[in-house]
Amino acid sequence: MSQPQPVSLTDLDLTQLADVRRQLEEELNHLTNSFGQLKQAQAKFKTCIENVAEIKPANKGKTILVPLTNSLYVPGKLSDPDHVIVDVGTGYFVQKTREQAVKHYSAKVEYIRSNLETLQETISKKQDNVNTVISVMQSKLQQQNAS
Repeated sequence: MSQPQPVSLTDLDLTQLADVRRQLEEELNHLTNSFGQLKQAQAKFKTCIENVAEIKPANKGKTILVPLTNSLYVPGKLSDPDHVIVDVGTGYFVQKTREQAVKHYSAKVEYIRSNLETLQETISKKQDNVNTVISVMQSKLQQQNAS
């Protein structure tokens, strides 16, 4: 099986360049949206770490607000301040100690951080590619206008 041969941007006409630009911009949009979603997930896990830190043994038996959703809370009593229920994904919950929960959420934050770095590099390269295509398009337009 033969490898596809790379094509120079300068060999493409304006219509083909516009198609390449549109495709690159769509990819860039998708990557940027993914970046934002990862940032939100990271913030959520950081909030979880803060929430676990708020649970203290001195609060045993006190009334607290238990989150059912992001905007719905119900009153409850804190019966075991040493253990929390952790959402481990896909509808599964696990009981962990506070220390284990913090470790779990910290690992999630770190994993997302490394993915964000990789994604940021990809976004930067993709933006450079878009800028290169735009530059070639402008150059071709100037050549067309000159002739």
